[in-house]
Amino acid sequence: MGRDVGRQIRAGGSRKKDESLLTRMVNAVFAFVKLAEFELLFFFFFLIAFIIFKDLTSRPEYNQILVKKPGGPEFWAF
Repeated sequence: MGRDVGRQIRAGGSRKKDESLLTRMVNAVFAFVKLAEFELLFFFFFLIAFIIFKDLTSRPEYNQILVKKPGGPEFWAF
């Protein structure tokens, strides 16, 4: 009995043999999210910013705001 507990601890394991495959998969996903939390939030921030910016530039009336300057001389010769 004592040897089995030692093996389970050394094997890294709070995993029990009676856990189902679904439970182990969900635990693995949560462990990954816990490990890579900052990177995931960083990725989702840029993904949401890209979607919003793409939506703004797809509308012609808003696209003109980003492309043309209202009145005055053009600084850049496009």
